[in-house]
Amino acid sequence: VQLQASGGGRVQAGGSLRLSCAASGSVFSINLMGWYRRTPGKQRERVAVITSGGSTNYADSVKGRFTISRDNAKNTVYLQMNSLKPEDTAVYYCNAEPWLEGVPHYWGKGTQVTVSS
Repeated sequence: VQLQASGGGRVQAGGSLRLSCAASGSVFSINLMGWYRRTPGKQRERVAVITSGGSTNYADSVKGRFTISRDNAKNTVYLQMNSLKPEDTAVYYCNAEPWLEGVPHYWGKGTQVTVSS
């Protein structure tokens, strides 16, 4: 499985960005898709995930501001980020979790999101 992320950039606080991640390859093997982020000096944080059936889960820090969605026909997951804060600045990584337990997750290349105050 290959994951191609796009949509990062720089925005002022209060602004919005939309991240996209398209999966290709053995996409039938994927259950969860989601987004993680990493800031220098901090541990990687799971931001939001969505199952193939559309169930979602969010980090407390983004609830009410971020929305994850998934287009199974296009094998693409989106992260709509509204009311961005400087603390949302990070490298965001797309992730795909296989159905089979014990199989390593797939990761896309990170995309930088910078929120200025």
